[in-house]
Amino acid sequence: MREAFPARMLQIHIGERDRYQGKPLYEAIVARCREMKIAGATVFRGVEGYGETAQVHRAHLARHEQPIVVTIVDTAENVARLMAAVEDMVDTAALAVSQVEAVRLQKTLTSDKG
Repeated sequence: MREAFPARMLQIHIGERDRYQGKPLYEAIVARCREMKIAGATVFRGVEGYGETAQVHRAHLARHEQPIVVTIVDTAENVARLMAAVEDMVDTAALAVSQVEAVRLQKTLTSDKG
C-alpha cells in the first residue's frame, strides 16, 4: 500500500556540544518529539560544517564539535507546534522548514496456505 500526503520537513541544525538541561540537545529534541506525539525524528551527525560564525565544526583529537541535524517530517500543524517548543530549548540554531510530499509505504502480508 502506498499513501502520499502533504507534510512539512523541519531540519534543526545544531552543534554536538549543545545542551538542554544537562543532556545533549539533540536527545532532548527527540524526547520532546516523542512527548508531543510527532510522527518521527532522525538525528544525523555531520562530518564537517560551519554556520553564521564561520567557525568550522569537525571532529578533533581533543574535542568533538561535529554538526548535528535533527530531521522531522509531520503535518504542518505538528511541525508548527514543535517549532515553538524547540525555540524554548535552544540558544542558537538554524531551522529549515520545507513543504514536502510524504509517502508512507506499507506492504501487506499475504498468507500462503497451500
